[in-house]
Amino acid sequence: QLQLVESGGDLVQPGGSLRLSCAASGFTLHSYATGWFRQAPGKTREGVTCISSSGGSTYYADSVKGRFTVSIDNAKNTVYLQMNSLKPEDTGKYYCAAYQSYSVCVGSARGQADYWGQGTQVTVSS
Repeated sequence: QLQLVESGGDLVQPGGSLRLSCAASGFTLHSYATGWFRQAPGKTREGVTCISSSGGSTYYADSVKGRFTVSIDNAKNTVYLQMNSLKPEDTGKYYCAAYQSYSVCVGSARGQADYWGQGTQVTVSS
């Protein structure tokens, strides 16, 4: 079965850190570009970051630059999102998605992923 599974979401205080995982099964994730997205209640889905299949190219939304880092562990077939200095506005459900093309991940057609995960909830609150 081809799927992406996110994990690592939790309730954390402002200023705290979390690491999200996006594990692939049934396909080789490092053959795809991977993106992370988030959606807060009542808001549209927001692209957070993309990483190319080689890991050589990355994109970050302005809202998370300098605080979030995306990385790939090929041996574990997993992409990670390290989130530091978390703010209440980072609250939302975080999804990962896989793309055959990095340009699609960072472009206006980012909704057209080849695979989507089911999401993991991140809540930043004191």
